[in-house]
Amino acid sequence: MSPRAIIAVVVALALGLVGGLALSTVGSDELPADDSVAAGFARDMKTHHDQAVQMSWIVRERTDDELVRSLSYDIARTQENQSGQMAGWLDVWGLSPTGPGAQMEWMQGLGHDHEDDPDAQLTDDGTMPGMASPEQLEKLKSLTGEEAEVFFLQLMIRHHKAGVPMAQVAVDYSQNDAVETLARSIITSQTAEVETMTQMLDRRGAQPLD
Repeated sequence: MSPRAIIAVVVALALGLVGGLALSTVGSDELPADDSVAAGFARDMKTHHDQAVQMSWIVRERTDDELVRSLSYDIARTQENQSGQMAGWLDVWGLSPTGPGAQMEWMQGLGHDHEDDPDAQLTDDGTMPGMASPEQLEKLKSLTGEEAEVFFLQLMIRHHKAGVPMAQVAVDYSQNDAVETLARSIITSQTAEVETMTQMLDRRGAQPLD
């Protein structure tokens, strides 16, 4: 399947799912607690998504490449919707946008397979894995054309890969049907988009970031 076809399928599935979740119940019999996996996932994945949206709008203004512009628009549109959904959950659950503990604390001590995964740990400077630094965001803003495309693809591949373990823990431990459904969608869409972006990066003779 071509990159364009993959993008179209992923976006259609993601937007359809978000629309469905908006009409569904947001919890089971008991609302998630402030320190629950469901609440931690909603908070941290919303933060993660918000930066992906930011990067997508940045690159869309800095390239004329039709496929990159389409991909960045689709990522921004999908993740804006999902971010809004997670903010809505927290509001319905009566929880604040920020939690009682550190970021990703909800992923620790569960005995899951990702416990020792670097993508499931805060970085040395205390940020979530995959997040672009302020300096990297400024660099992206300074680039145009193929240079902007390459750097965006490198940042977004790393960003997406880091989001998948977070979503998997939510699937396994959130005990909330709506959260699990959205998390599965994130795993599916971001895995497919990583494949697409890797192909796009390879066509430009560049490699993913370490």
